[in-house]
Amino acid sequence: MIQNLILSTTSVHSFFDVKFFDGPQFLELVLRFSFDLIVTLVIVRLIYFAKNKRKDYLFTYILIGLTVFLLCILLDSVNLQLGFALGLFAIFGIIRYRTNPIPIKEMTYLFIIIGISVINALSNENISYAELLFTNFAIIAATWMLERVFLLEHEATKTIIYEKIDLIKPEKYNLLVNDLEKRTGLKINRVDVGEINFLRDTAIVKIYYFEKKSPAGFTHNNFEPLEEDDDDE
Repeated sequence: MIQNLILSTTSVHSFFDVKFFDGPQFLELVLRFSFDLIVTLVIVRLIYFAKNKRKDYLFTYILIGLTVFLLCILLDSVNLQLGFALGLFAIFGIIRYRTNPIPIKEMTYLFIIIGISVINALSNENISYAELLFTNFAIIAATWMLERVFLLEHEATKTIIYEKIDLIKPEKYNLLVNDLEKRTGLKINRVDVGEINFLRDTAIVKIYYFEKKSPAGFTHNNFEPLEEDDDDE
């Protein structure tokens, strides 16, 4: 009877050998989560969003970073740290959304967010806090310098359905560029001509230009052209 009472009192905080509450582990989870959230917000909100103004990626980066962090730290007890981390990079590294593929710059930020989340979640007692802080600070500093100090311009692309197919000839390249600049208002670096449809007198043209600051509320985004329905005839 006494033994049963002792067993019942010692198992109050567990259920099927799983603890209801573990103070030290919970505190470590909260501290690591808070640190990872701060680093993610600095990179995404203060560095990326301040320069690119893309709210859709702001939403995506924050949630993916936090989800990857929690996924890694809660599965840390499983001895799959290296393979699990590489698997995450492989999965998210080949993501292509339903509409448009992610631009290379946004894909780089996605890789950074995933990498930071994995590092902050899977760092163990073999890695000191000083090393962990330096790693996060180095990534933040490098990202900030590339975005703000070096002022690297990002070459964007836009796909256009062009109807003046008489200008797509190589000898009329300059006329084609001038016409596209007048229509789009963009300073075009180069033009690639793709599929040509002589039945409709149209061609698929891809223009390359450097992104610059636009008036508030105005952005140039590269949307895929809508697919036209086939004629019923």
